[in-house]
Amino acid sequence: FVVGIVVGFPLNLDGSQSKQTQAAKSFAQNLRPLGLPIFLWDERWSTQAVTRDLIAADVSRKKRSQVIDQMAAAYILQGAIDGLAAIG
Repeated sequence: FVVGIVVGFPLNLDGSQSKQTQAAKSFAQNLRPLGLPIFLWDERWSTQAVTRDLIAADVSRKKRSQVIDQMAAAYILQGAIDGLAAIG
């Protein structure tokens, strides 16, 4: 069952917002009628962290390009789960 929705929040590296950030906010707002909690989760550094892990695992550049988005999404979701669990 679904208990909430995590939306990646694409802030600039300095923490400022961009057009993509506004698009994520609008997307999250459109989900409000579902009646579930919606969490905007900072996605800065997610792709870099996953890329670093894949390189360390000796995954080829071609394979990295095929899986990077899915793995970054999983990284963001796991960060949200861990962060929310830590605050109770």
